Amino acid sequence: MPRPHHVLVVEDHPKVADSIRSGLMLEGFEVRTAATGDEGAALACAATFDAVVLDLMLPGRSGFEILADMRQRRIETPVLLLTARDSLDDRLNGLNGGADDYLVKPFAFPELVARLRALLRRGRARDAPPQGPRLRVGDLELDLIARRATRGEAVLDLAPREFELLAYLMSRAGEVVSREMLGRDVWQQLHRGTPLDNVIDVHMARLRRKVDHDFPVKRIQTVRGLGFRIAGDEAT
Repeated sequence: MPRPHHVLVVEDHPKVADSIRSGLMLEGFEVRTAATGDEGAALACAATFDAVVLDLMLPGRSGFEILADMRQRRIETPVLLLTARDSLDDRLNGLNGGADDYLVKPFAFPELVARLRALLRRGRARDAPPQGPRLRVGDLELDLIARRATRGEAVLDLAPREFELLAYLMSRAGEVVSREMLGRDVWQQLHRGTPLDNVIDVHMARLRRKVDHDFPVKRIQTVRGLGFRIAGDEAT
């Protein structure tokens, strides 16, 4: 029997934290809570969790600071942000800081569970045996076993989500990949209360900087109104 997933919930409002904790436990999760930013940072950076539910507004260290500390330490645990402010800047700052997804308060508990399960499915997919050893488009190459990305002689420092995105695009080299396809196959989310477009665009922009910024030939192309594609040596 597989072990239950272990989730850290960092939330300073006791009623909200207790509600999330009891609900997730009923869904079969093991849950630990933290009520301050300092406690949350210590647990997130020291213990092993399958996912972190992280409020942004906390006493002590903020959720943004905890997230930055995790990613600087190369802790790639999936992070679902909770924010009371439905601000595009807050969402983009969180995603650019390395968050995997976000929910705006107040939220429906079933959506939180669905988002968590989607993040955990993506984690299992990363651990699954690859279908093939390498993908190559021009001077861009992915080693699917070592999870290593190179462009020419340069090694690309990709986060796990960025690696998944690039592998998906390269496996369909020359084809246009829509945001709907990425949401379905990479994020593994078919239905959600808010669209994934912002999440996808932020990750794609970050990936594009790493893949194309220092090279005259741009591999990742945006097809207006349709999506994205990886181009071969005919790219400009």
